Amino acid sequence: MRISTTIFLTDETITPVRLARELEERGFGGLYLPEHTHIPVERTTPYPAGGELPPEYGRTLDPFVALGQAAAVTSQLGLGTGITLVAQHDPIDLAKQIATLDHLSGGRFTLGVGFGWNREEAADHGVDWTTRRELAQDRMALMRALWAGQPTPYKGEFGSVRASYAYPKPLSGPRTLIGGAAGPKLFAHIADYADGWLPIGGRGLAQSLPVLRDVWSAAGRDPEKLQVVPYAVLPTPGKQAHYAELGVEEVVLQLPPAGEAEVLRVLDEFGQYL
Repeated sequence: MRISTTIFLTDETITPVRLARELEERGFGGLYLPEHTHIPVERTTPYPAGGELPPEYGRTLDPFVALGQAAAVTSQLGLGTGITLVAQHDPIDLAKQIATLDHLSGGRFTLGVGFGWNREEAADHGVDWTTRRELAQDRMALMRALWAGQPTPYKGEFGSVRASYAYPKPLSGPRTLIGGAAGPKLFAHIADYADGWLPIGGRGLAQSLPVLRDVWSAAGRDPEKLQVVPYAVLPTPGKQAHYAELGVEEVVLQLPPAGEAEVLRVLDEFGQYL
């Protein structure tokens, strides 16, 4: 099983370069980074995990810049976002960022797509909360038009692009995984335009996976190609074997948003799962 990691990299943590080198040297499969452009001080949206919002949410590095640094000092390490808030981006700019990172890294990029939880953050980007999922879906379709082999126009509900020359092209697709809690809307999106699911924490997969597989198959997708990657997992003995029984081939372990010494200590602990 491929063992990857995720971390809130900030201006106070281990650097992307140091972490990426350590991960590759130790044999980890990948590095996934989250995204928050900003956290409005006046916020009524509750933190999904409960309690006070951890400070690293307001200090998060831009994932594409950080992953670009990680790509430059590695050759095999997978690189991904967990997740990109697609609705909060200009899709033409985002398509260029993704294609460039995937091209320069030799096809190592995975696009994690998410719909967000922070209404105030989304509102500052001009996002209507009630249609954010449809907006993200529309923007994914527009980006795929730009990534097509031939100039391809796209006109959707929320945006459009003329048939255009847009290079480089992503080398890997890129692989697209959607994050979020199990449910009919999420599973419909996964079956419609993704390669699989990033279930946060990885709990309840034995119950939810058969449902997702049914939706996937009903959409005419190849059952063998569905990818499920438990995300931000805190490893415990037996959990890896449980995931393997469910057909999971990659797990993303959660690293602390800490300095170099603490992160390397945790990587030493995680080494037993490789």
